[in-house]
Amino acid sequence: MSVRLDKFLSQSGERSRSEAVKAVRAGQVRVNGQPVRDPALKINETDVVTLAGETVGDDALQYYLLYKPSGVLTAARDSRAETVMDLLPEALRRRKVLPVGRLDKDTTGLLILTNDGTLAHSLLDPKRHVWKRYIATVEGRLDESDVQAFAEGIPLKDFTAKPAQLRILEAGDEQSRAEVEVREGKFHQVKRMFGARGHEVTALHRASFGPLTIPDGMKTGDHIRLTEEQIDLLRKAVQNASES
Repeated sequence: MSVRLDKFLSQSGERSRSEAVKAVRAGQVRVNGQPVRDPALKINETDVVTLAGETVGDDALQYYLLYKPSGVLTAARDSRAETVMDLLPEALRRRKVLPVGRLDKDTTGLLILTNDGTLAHSLLDPKRHVWKRYIATVEGRLDESDVQAFAEGIPLKDFTAKPAQLRILEAGDEQSRAEVEVREGKFHQVKRMFGARGHEVTALHRASFGPLTIPDGMKTGDHIRLTEEQIDLLRKAVQNASES
């Protein structure tokens, strides 16, 4: 089945249709090694398309990392508030690239999005225990008793949080900052764990999910496509967690 070149270049979600047209007209695109400048050129599945020397694929499964800003809901849609899906190109929304898990509206940081349901389920499976690292700002002074309590597992109203790693970065009478790593991802869990220790969370940022971290220089609201190496690292993280 044939498709227009500009549509092929845009349907992966890495660029808009207008950006694809500009790239073609600027001479950045080659088809089967030959430069082309006609965005309406029809291509088929046997043609090899490159953009700025890089092969352009049209993989059915898509994997992205989003730097979630504060004030945005982690939801597929909401009639009254902006969601993380509003930050993505229409092409990715059409392919049902969805968030893996949730971050609270006021929480910032790393969010994985994919239409690979199998991997998404594995990353969220509580039996897998894929580690997630957060930076929290809390009220009051954190001390070694908090570190010990996190390490032992904190009883909450409806469940006992599994042992977590807490490292104090700054401790003051009014405010403290800490790095916390958890293997679960239940509703408001990190905030509730600190709350159980008498420390209200005033800011929360997810710095990593398994082996993935936010690249240096990435701005809030931006998204990038994961490399094959990063996707493989995620799969290995799931496998290693299930074996531990």
